[in-house]
Amino acid sequence: MSQLIQARSVRHEHGFDPATQPVVPSSPLPALPPASLQLEHIRQAFKRPVSWQIEPLFSRDFDVSGDVGQAARQAAVLVPLVPRVDGLHVLLTRRAEHLHHHAGQVSFPGGCIEPTDPGPVDAAIRETREEIGIERQYVRVMGAQPSLLTTTRFLMTPIVGELLPGFRVMPDASEVAEVFEVPLAVLMDPARHVLHRMQVQYGEGRCYYSIRWGPHFIWGATAMLIRNLYHFLAAAQAGPGLSGASINSPGSTGPQAAAQPTGQARVRAPAAGGGSLSGPSAVDLAAGPWPGRQ
Repeated sequence: MSQLIQARSVRHEHGFDPATQPVVPSSPLPALPPASLQLEHIRQAFKRPVSWQIEPLFSRDFDVSGDVGQAARQAAVLVPLVPRVDGLHVLLTRRAEHLHHHAGQVSFPGGCIEPTDPGPVDAAIRETREEIGIERQYVRVMGAQPSLLTTTRFLMTPIVGELLPGFRVMPDASEVAEVFEVPLAVLMDPARHVLHRMQVQYGEGRCYYSIRWGPHFIWGATAMLIRNLYHFLAAAQAGPGLSGASINSPGSTGPQAAAQPTGQARVRAPAAGGGSLSGPSAVDLAAGPWPGRQ
């Protein structure tokens, strides 16, 4: 199902190349057992409460409180899991070189939440169809992860979903340069998560993770969401926690858990179809657009 196109060098603003920035020495976290990367295990993880902590290094990027969060633009991305003979894969895109934001970078399919979207689930599925041609009936939503307030002032909510058999990839060349898959086991291997520190004038001292896969350099917000998914699956493997909430997605079956991490960051989790979540981090999204940052 993947469409492989020869990778081109990523255009970086201000001459910044993320692949050449210094690596911060760090000890990798424990590897996940193979059972935690099975589709059924992930489905069940989103159906029950899981107490977990977002990536500690970037907790402030998941704090959506205050004026900054309110002023940001809302967005949603789909984290598409693809069942393959050798295990689950994750579908990713490489953005077109001419785009204004994050040109040439690896990302999940997604985009801005429009006023006509009932919520982030619908926005993520709609944007996926528009960008890479996968129709809604082939997406089974499992749940949501915490929203990320990015440096370009978008509040990006990741929606984790399974791609059902029969889906077709038809990229929109005006937005997407390449569609490819990476084994979930590769992305969830913490030994592959490399921490960098920027040494450039406009971002001195800022850190980010990267993951290499063939010619692809996955970094920034995409790598951060992958790192968070690792933390979630690690906690789910350890056992049920104390907190959680559920969402229901139009076109999907059964309740989907919007897992709530512990820690300092406040989480804005999506309620599909304009519903609301219960608990201290609940936000009612029924009234149309809501704040964000990228």
